[in-house]
Amino acid sequence: MRPLEASSRRPSRSLRLRLTLSYALFFTLLLAILSLGLRQFLASTLDSQIRGNLDQDWAALKGYFRVDKGHDNWLIDQGDPDEAALKGRLHRVFFLADAMGREKDASDIYKSLGLDPPDQIRQTIAGKKTIWEEKVDPKGEHYLIRASFDRDEDIDAYYYIAIGRSLKGNREILDRFTWLSVGVIPLLAFGGSVLGWIYTGRALSPVMNIARTAQRITGSNLSMRIPTRKSRDELDYLIETFNRMIERLEFSFNQVRQFSTDVSHELRTPITVIRGQLEVALFTAKAPEEYRNAIADALHDVERLSAIVRALLLLSQAETGQVVLQKTEVDLVEVLSDIVDQFQIPAEGAGVRLYIADAPPECPADVDRVQFERMISNLLSNAVKFTPRGGEVRVCLRMPREDSDAIEIEITDTGRGISPDHLPHIYDRFYRVNEPSSDATPEKGLGLGLSFVAWIAKAHHATLDVKSRPGEGTTFTIRLPHTREHSSEPMTITKQV
Repeated sequence: MRPLEASSRRPSRSLRLRLTLSYALFFTLLLAILSLGLRQFLASTLDSQIRGNLDQDWAALKGYFRVDKGHDNWLIDQGDPDEAALKGRLHRVFFLADAMGREKDASDIYKSLGLDPPDQIRQTIAGKKTIWEEKVDPKGEHYLIRASFDRDEDIDAYYYIAIGRSLKGNREILDRFTWLSVGVIPLLAFGGSVLGWIYTGRALSPVMNIARTAQRITGSNLSMRIPTRKSRDELDYLIETFNRMIERLEFSFNQVRQFSTDVSHELRTPITVIRGQLEVALFTAKAPEEYRNAIADALHDVERLSAIVRALLLLSQAETGQVVLQKTEVDLVEVLSDIVDQFQIPAEGAGVRLYIADAPPECPADVDRVQFERMISNLLSNAVKFTPRGGEVRVCLRMPREDSDAIEIEITDTGRGISPDHLPHIYDRFYRVNEPSSDATPEKGLGLGLSFVAWIAKAHHATLDVKSRPGEGTTFTIRLPHTREHSSEPMTITKQV
């Protein structure tokens, strides 16, 4: 069972479902907290409003009610309906008592709430303070009471006065808000969950594309890439990272495939030859000398096989980054002089003049000396090998010019040259330019030398350029960065005819 199918059969493990549930839970908690906060704010506002109304009622009471010589008097015009209505509202929840707590006047509603105890009355008058109290009548209706004191200046006596208002309206408003919240929060939570499900699906769609693409990728189908969303967000970064990983895998697969192809192609013929030689010796040889000759020929081919395998392994390790350059500062003039001296004997044997035509007194550079010498040696070997007797091979070393910051190394021969058909392939593994030449019969090589040259130049962040004309010779130019901080740009190889 594939992982994606297995996951799709377990809804409880779906990332989309878990994200949606988390979003729904968070959204519900947020709405609940918001509703509680709004309810608390509404209750505080209503409480402040009714307290303000009672303060206004108290101010109106002070203007229309007096206690003179122990008698309570309402200073209103009974013929004025507004003043009569004001008295009715003020006296609806009303209580008047003397300093000892004895009742002097109380409305029916206040009596149903319960008269204030004498101790409370005496403490309020003694402390000359205002108290607020919430009371409940037998029917369960709540009232807010404002109690304070007043003074009868004629007899220098204090009285206790309490007025109140019903909280029924406030309670109804709070209850309606509560029930509205209880009804609306589930609907909003459900709607938010649906939207969360939709947007989570959209947000996870690139991840699902990555999963589906990963399932379709095989060793023969590594060219697939996921298009980015052009939003430059985390998902685009994930997609780009995944695509770069596939590129690395494709490169590695190609390296393995190329290695397998090269090995099977190059080893097939030598193995067949060795087997044929040994079979002939086994069935036809009679004298010891014939056996020795067969064994010598087989050993020669075995040595060739070993050279091919060693070269292939080294090149594969180099191209996959397993060979790390050990750069040190060397004098390129000294290095080139040593290599040219080493090739003087084979050059003289081939009748080719080899010399350094142009070089400064010294040229320091940061290179891996072993790999750099391998690169120059391969180029010189090919130049000497493919130059007819009487020709020449020139080596030039130039320091950076005003229009360039690179050290230039040129190796020019007057050999048979390379035709335009072969130029695009000269760096391919095992590619050989098999053109007949009457002037030279070069030894057949492995076809890996220029592959090493290309890799070494790339590892040194150098550019490699080749110019060649059939019958006129070939020039290889290496441009090596002179600065210690080498550029990270990839090597470019230019071929000109």
